Amino acid sequence: MDHKLIIFTDIGDTIIDEGSEVREVPYGVVLRADCIPGAKETMLALYEQGFTIAMVADGLTESFHNTMTQNGLEHIFAAKSISEENGVEKPDWVMFQKALERLGLTENDKGRIIMVGNNLKRDVLGARRFGIRSVLLSWSPRYDMVPSCEEETPDYVISRPEELPELVNRLDALLS
Repeated sequence: MDHKLIIFTDIGDTIIDEGSEVREVPYGVVLRADCIPGAKETMLALYEQGFTIAMVADGLTESFHNTMTQNGLEHIFAAKSISEENGVEKPDWVMFQKALERLGLTENDKGRIIMVGNNLKRDVLGARRFGIRSVLLSWSPRYDMVPSCEEETPDYVISRPEELPELVNRLDALLS
């Protein structure tokens, strides 16, 4: 099935449980980490349904390679926009623009994209400023989940990864 909706996703506390990270010293590369409950199964299911998924994440390329490979998720990403490679972090528009370009998309495709993340100040604010819809995964105990301004207000809020497929399929159906 051809899906029109494109999924941009953060990694830390959106797919990977930051509390489970084992880091290399002194450089801080994440050697291994566990997925948050339900995230692996959810992302694999969306990939298997044929959705295009792009990683838009702040951190080190090697960390994402390690954790995604360990958890069997490396293959699901059609594109990656990683802060180490881009020289900027979210909410900078470049993070989102690089993912857009790497997927071969244009400004006209922004209405088909959602950004899934756990951080109001990076994921939600960045998505809104870039002109795409945002989905806040409010699972993480490490981040403030109360917007401090209008730009930090997500379009959608889910509390567990398992809630994402229903939202994604509903939004995709609206694009058909």
